[in-house]
Amino acid sequence: MKADATRRLLSMDLGDDDERAEWEEWGNRAALERSAPSLSIPELFAEQVVRDPGAVAVSCGGRSVSYRGLDEASNRLAHLLISHGVGPGQRVALLFSRSVEAVVAIMGVLKTGAAYVPIDPSVPDVRLRFVLCDAGPVVVVTTAELADRLGGSGLVIIDIDDVSSGPGPAHIDGPQLSAPCGSDIAYVIYTSGTTGTPKGVAIPHRNVTRLLEAIDDDLELVPGQGWAQCHSLAFDFSVWEIFGALLHGGRLVVVSDSVVRTPDRLHALLIDERISVLSQTPSAFYALLAADAGRSQDARLGLDVVVFGGEALEPARLSDWFQDHPQSPRLINMYGITETTVHASFREITVADVVGTSSPIGVPLGHLAFSVLDEWLQPVSVDVVGELYVAGSGLGYGYVGRAPLNATRFVACPWGGPAPGCIAPGIW
Repeated sequence: MKADATRRLLSMDLGDDDERAEWEEWGNRAALERSAPSLSIPELFAEQVVRDPGAVAVSCGGRSVSYRGLDEASNRLAHLLISHGVGPGQRVALLFSRSVEAVVAIMGVLKTGAAYVPIDPSVPDVRLRFVLCDAGPVVVVTTAELADRLGGSGLVIIDIDDVSSGPGPAHIDGPQLSAPCGSDIAYVIYTSGTTGTPKGVAIPHRNVTRLLEAIDDDLELVPGQGWAQCHSLAFDFSVWEIFGALLHGGRLVVVSDSVVRTPDRLHALLIDERISVLSQTPSAFYALLAADAGRSQDARLGLDVVVFGGEALEPARLSDWFQDHPQSPRLINMYGITETTVHASFREITVADVVGTSSPIGVPLGHLAFSVLDEWLQPVSVDVVGELYVAGSGLGYGYVGRAPLNATRFVACPWGGPAPGCIAPGIW
């Protein structure tokens, strides 16, 4: 106070050394001092193609494509996109439902160094037009059935089926594609957040690869595991589902909307496809619990891991699950938002948690740091309400074309270290 007699008491950190050390350990402050490899998604995918080219990479509705097949198809699309002027720093819109073709499109765009901008076909035309205008893509890739939605856009439209049946570059592999840089933007996903106005969050490749590296420290993810893709490409849970599978040598099983919305059918698919890794919002999993209840042991799910995200978990609603599944798969609650690259925290749920009333989010992943701060960006004491701030190498580049909003949401990191900034996701 002697150094600045005008400084307000509320703007000072009044915590003692022991409390401060406890917060720093919980918040993983050391993550801000660590450097990590800056790898791109195509680089890690290429490793899996070399490791086992004949393994199934993605399947949907009885159709399967190997890692080699996915690599070749996405190469053809990449060369076709390049022939239309697509390259690093640009964006390509993808208008797709979940499908094998959508995965080909994603990998093809990433191999050009451009970012993909997913748009769900279920959105109204006004939202579709807004995203196309706001994101500024140079090309749109879609299907023949959906192409009419793009009339009047003035954009180059590529039918994904032309990649295998059209003339010219679609038929050749072309020269060797250069891998994008880890700092290149991989995708822009639009989220309305609390403002109601869609805003595109730009996420670089390295954020995705670091996310997977961090989760590898906590989960045993191995080649050959079946992963279910149950979420829209425009929801960032799909980023975890798709790349979690493909960059671990897994088998991505694309689940149709009709199956996702019918718990009994989803339950049957998870068994038939031998799904090991399932990602669900808690409310979707509660519906699946009802479909699973009372079934014989032979008709029970064979999951290894269930990852929760997207909304608060109610552990008490898992009580019957733990009773019926004494050898339960690992249930992992992961907190995160689009701006922090899908997942930011890790907490394994156990039977002891079912008596609780809160949604435990656990601790930050290894590449991120948490702190609960007051309005002066000072740490709050235990049991005092504050706002959760996230920093580290999982933060995106901000919102496309929203400099004033970025200045208020992505603030200068008050903790020191090389971290460029931090974000306040919401009230703790």
